[in-house]
Amino acid sequence: MDDERLIKYIDGLSRMINVPTISDTATPNGEAFAEFHRLIREMFPRVFDTFEYEEFHGSILLSHIVKCDADPVLFMSHHDVVPENGDWTHKPFCATVDGGKLYGRGTLDTKGDLWAILTSLEELLEEGYEFGRSIYVESACNEETTQAGANEIADVLKKRGVRFDFTMDEGGMISRDPTGISDGEYAMVALGEKDCIDLRFVARSCGGHSSTPDKHNPLSRLAKFIVDVEKHDLFKPMISPVTIEMFGKLSQKMSGMQGFVFRHAGAFRHILAKKLPQISTRTNSMVRTTLCFTKAKGSDACNVIPTEAYVIGNMRRAHHDDKDEIMKKLGKIAKKYDVEIIQQDPGYGSAVSDCNTAQFRFLEQTIAENFPGVVTIPFIATGASDSKFFSELSDNVFRFAPFRVSGEQLGTMHAKDENIDVSALIPAVEFYKSLIKKL
Repeated sequence: MDDERLIKYIDGLSRMINVPTISDTATPNGEAFAEFHRLIREMFPRVFDTFEYEEFHGSILLSHIVKCDADPVLFMSHHDVVPENGDWTHKPFCATVDGGKLYGRGTLDTKGDLWAILTSLEELLEEGYEFGRSIYVESACNEETTQAGANEIADVLKKRGVRFDFTMDEGGMISRDPTGISDGEYAMVALGEKDCIDLRFVARSCGGHSSTPDKHNPLSRLAKFIVDVEKHDLFKPMISPVTIEMFGKLSQKMSGMQGFVFRHAGAFRHILAKKLPQISTRTNSMVRTTLCFTKAKGSDACNVIPTEAYVIGNMRRAHHDDKDEIMKKLGKIAKKYDVEIIQQDPGYGSAVSDCNTAQFRFLEQTIAENFPGVVTIPFIATGASDSKFFSELSDNVFRFAPFRVSGEQLGTMHAKDENIDVSALIPAVEFYKSLIKKL
């Protein structure tokens, strides 16, 4: 029976993967998204017959309202994906099973999660289950670009006066040693996320011929600026209350002095703040603001000094850093090299939910029941999600998808050969069914 069920699940998720819903602000992809909407209506007929369907410029909202004193819950995802990158082993939009893994763009980020949510609801309806409280499902078409869909839906729900008991979106998953500092299997549930801000650093000149260069070339100044920024520790590390909670959970599977320190992370927070950045880039990003230079442009010709050159820096601001203070620090260095800083977007900081609530304990208990031996860990996500737009609609905004994944698989998101173990599909559906029944 499980074999038949798994074959059905692989086929269903594959069909969703095979629609190339690439999110690209430069090239509209409306036909693919319309095809995807038709597909999920076909795949999940009971859901779409039972839930009210609303569309917001390609992003969708499903809602099933029941008379109940308890606040509703919201399950979030997104059905847009990033373009294919690199030389894939299997075609990114032709889902392929190889070695027990399903390959395809969106398997993890996040059509897989949307498939699991809708499949669980479809099966519950097929079983005749009557929902005990109101359920909402949101899936955006532009999470990877403008995030306008989730923002618009959140605004609409706010005007309607909707308040959620808790929301769940992408964020952490279940993996072994996800932090790189403690062995064991953990379910990572993000309670907040760093502010994401894109900065443009611009240098200008009068231009000229490359055969008679000077030492004030815009690209040279930008290079010196980058080296200067990366040379200095502009962003100070700090151990947040959520990180202290995370270390306390991690210490359950630690022994010796390391276990002692992490069990008492609050007392050792200053030492940990100094040591963690030295362990890995992963632990460094846990405790401080980061700035990564990602794009650059100079002259359009090989023999022309650019009149204007720029680099783009993607900043992930930690909650303990003030944005104005960060900009002052960067501005001081930029002034030395006659570089202008342009903030391309205002950023959008998230609230941080509390892990000492009944809602978090409910989620933790459901994870433990469905994944025995797995320890639930709260953390602050370094990546951005649509969840931040719903902070005003709920005090409990969680970021977690119930898939068992390896560290290598996590590295395939936004990269080549994105994949998921087919063995993770049935447990994910069972998790959502269990959670919904417990509501």
